[in-house]
Amino acid sequence: MRENQVGSDRRSFLRNAGLAGVGATALGALGVAPAAADSPVSANSRGGRWNPDGESRQFTVAVMPDTQYLYWGSQNSINPEPQEASLRYVIENSRGPDANVVFMAHLGDLTQDGDVTSFRAVDRTFKTADSAGVAYSVLAGNHDVSGDDTRGNTPYLQMMGPRRFRRRKSFLGSDASGYNTAHVFRAAGQEWLLLAMDWRTSAAGFAWANDVIAKNPRMPVILTCHEIVAPTYGDEVYPYESGDPESNAEITDYGQTVWDSLVKDNDQVFLTLNGHYWPSGRMTKKNAAGHDVHLHITNYQNRYMSGGGMLRLYHFDLERNTIDVETISPWILEKDPAKRNRMEVLESRLTTPVDRFSMPFDFEQRFAGFLPIPVRPARPAGRMLVPGTVAYWRFDGVGANGSPVTGAQRVRDLSGHGNDLTLRAVAGTAPDALVWTDEHHPDQPGHASLRFDGGKEPLHGAYLSTGSRAPLNTETFRRGYTIETFVKIPRDWDGGTNGNMPVLVRRGASGDAGKHGKNTDPKEPVAQLMTTNNGREVQFNCYPLNQTYPTTNWSHGLPEEQWWHIAVVNDGHRTTLYVESSPVADNPFTDSAGISSLGLTWLLGAHEYGGGLDNVFHGWIGDVRIVNRALRTDEFMTT
Repeated sequence: MRENQVGSDRRSFLRNAGLAGVGATALGALGVAPAAADSPVSANSRGGRWNPDGESRQFTVAVMPDTQYLYWGSQNSINPEPQEASLRYVIENSRGPDANVVFMAHLGDLTQDGDVTSFRAVDRTFKTADSAGVAYSVLAGNHDVSGDDTRGNTPYLQMMGPRRFRRRKSFLGSDASGYNTAHVFRAAGQEWLLLAMDWRTSAAGFAWANDVIAKNPRMPVILTCHEIVAPTYGDEVYPYESGDPESNAEITDYGQTVWDSLVKDNDQVFLTLNGHYWPSGRMTKKNAAGHDVHLHITNYQNRYMSGGGMLRLYHFDLERNTIDVETISPWILEKDPAKRNRMEVLESRLTTPVDRFSMPFDFEQRFAGFLPIPVRPARPAGRMLVPGTVAYWRFDGVGANGSPVTGAQRVRDLSGHGNDLTLRAVAGTAPDALVWTDEHHPDQPGHASLRFDGGKEPLHGAYLSTGSRAPLNTETFRRGYTIETFVKIPRDWDGGTNGNMPVLVRRGASGDAGKHGKNTDPKEPVAQLMTTNNGREVQFNCYPLNQTYPTTNWSHGLPEEQWWHIAVVNDGHRTTLYVESSPVADNPFTDSAGISSLGLTWLLGAHEYGGGLDNVFHGWIGDVRIVNRALRTDEFMTT
């Protein structure tokens, strides 16, 4: 690790009513300078272009580390162009799914010498961001100030302190010293809190920060500070590499103070960002709640042109549950590639594992302790009975959670057509091979499911069947149909034991129904919805009324331990398979009308081949609905 020493000691989610900001009265009681009540100066009102989408579930937080060597006024060396280019990038990339920069955080050491001349130049550069209304934060590094946040007045405080942000909508306030500030930005329909803490924070500063978090108990928190962690490897080799890029940093002595005073007991803090040291690195550490906190160092001052004003971009994607991180130099990227010098070619984008990486991040689960996951309430069965519903089965209100399904229990057809389901079991199967559970897809109308513990080698398990006189047995769906259900595959699923696993099957061998021709197996049932070997793809294989051979739809593989909504839709001519309301790739254009029938029963969770049972489902099945017409995706049970 390195730090150049100069001088003495130098170096959903929607906003809820409960997301109360730190009000002026409360801050005043702490001796805090609150944000001014003036209306914010927006990018639009000043002619700028900074206008991010606060509702999009994809957004970017831009991070700018130590730019100190660009501002060394006492040596008459001022080079603002790289930083100006980065600020332009933030402004110009504040809209659109590929960027949507909602906030920019500087990590300190804005200058090399803390000189008033240097800060005047920094002040001029940041006016680019001010005039566009950019939401950003700065903090003091050890090259900007000395001592802790009780130091009093400095050029940093005069030009980059709280007064600079008083008209910003994103500025929440500062502590009494002015060296510790709080900022709020809106992203993914939720407000996020960013704390910009001094190079060396006093006990009073930490008390203020803890109070800010306490008064905003439902905001995820990013903590920025000049020093928290340092790399555990050197920069002798270029480009910088590490044996384990996800664990190549360690907490410093002062970083431990920050952890103990502010991070450890505040579960809202999920990410800390600091500069000061190089090369870049990262680590994770468990907080008092047992949750991971990601601690990152990013600093490029030792690289070409003092890092060229490089930006570390944290691309948050709440749909993919991922944070993608990249490092770029907008100053270089603005230049004509044909005119870049050799160092500019090398430094435009950093792609080593410590500078470009992805972090799997389950936002809902990580924030559940302070921002509970909203649970969609169960919906009455009557609301699911759309016109044309011929069968609707759900598993709430029958058996207790965890109890076995018994022969005396019946799953009623809530459509009222009498297609009730009753228990069937392979001889010798354990009583708990089929149980009632409260597990369900988050968008499932009924908050319950059945847990099947079946397989084929050896054959075992229990399942459900319609009665011999159920109207569904003879229904041929000449004008179309929609079959919907919810499934979850367990982690212990095995291709050999559980492959070709049946979800819903219409009994009756295709050969007995007079089917022959290409891809025909005379022993397989006339209709089967199942998951296949190894890849866990969904397959719907159907022998329609208008032809002698089957039509087959295939999906992609379904990962285990996750609920999936599956829908098969036929409009009287073509069948389309959907997973999570998304059409899959393998949907044949073959003309397919209706489903052949021999008047035999339907099986939920079991498969028949050549007239004999040969497989039982392994996993969970939720609500099942069958409609005698093609439904639009906005009519599915998930909507």
